[in-house]
Amino acid sequence: MGNQADAEDVVQEAYVKAYRSLTSGEFDRRSSTNTWLYRIVVNGAIDAKRSRKRRGEASDEQVDLGWDGAAFAEARMALSELDDWLRALPTDQRAALVLQSMEGLNNTEIAKIMGVSEGAVEQRLVRARATLRQKREQS
Repeated sequence: MGNQADAEDVVQEAYVKAYRSLTSGEFDRRSSTNTWLYRIVVNGAIDAKRSRKRRGEASDEQVDLGWDGAAFAEARMALSELDDWLRALPTDQRAALVLQSMEGLNNTEIAKIMGVSEGAVEQRLVRARATLRQKREQS
């Protein structure tokens, strides 16, 4: 989401949606609870970003890593650049990449979370990696 406050809002909304679904009997247990919860959070994040875009709000704030010292200067610059590159990816590609690379999920789990086929997940991952590779070569 780009900042902790927005991420906390998305997670809080996800908890509310999950609670309502559980108490109303909407959760049909076709998928694992983890997959179901991931899907609620990912969809909430995507919806929040779309809503922010429609309202014309500024894009995500830069994340201040709070590192000091020359030893971290290069890493800080690289992380900032990577953060910019990830923000430039379409939301669906970024979500697939983060779920795989950061959360360690496989394509089957990502497909269930995102509500798409495994082929669509693979396509999003390939496109995201190609875009990142191209940006790396340009810099």
